[in-house]
Amino acid sequence: MASREAVRRTVQSVRPILSVDREEARKRVLNLYKAWYRQIPYIVMDYDIPKSVEQCREKLREEFLKHKNVTDIRVIDMLVIKGQMELKESVEIWKQKAHIMRYWKETQEPKPTDFLSKFLSGQN
Repeated sequence: MASREAVRRTVQSVRPILSVDREEARKRVLNLYKAWYRQIPYIVMDYDIPKSVEQCREKLREEFLKHKNVTDIRVIDMLVIKGQMELKESVEIWKQKAHIMRYWKETQEPKPTDFLSKFLSGQN
């Protein structure tokens, strides 16, 4: 009984970062997504990246879907804060072209790991 009471007090003492409930966190995520979606044409034009607006929007969707299983409101708030910082850095052109292109590096074909695949691809 005492341990349950201690857990209950601990859970109650954790304070939210921004959002009070899941619905508010969801609204913040959607607002961030819409802000990124609206800014993508300007980012493509300003940074002169070799990707189309559609490809960038698909990458945006992929980045948001990567975190779709996050349920902790505090983690969601931290991801939203990081996303807002990334957006501000991109819009204010505080980043360089290489920083923007880094988002596509993860989706490149993975390097072979076994001997035969390395041999056939010409790697050591």
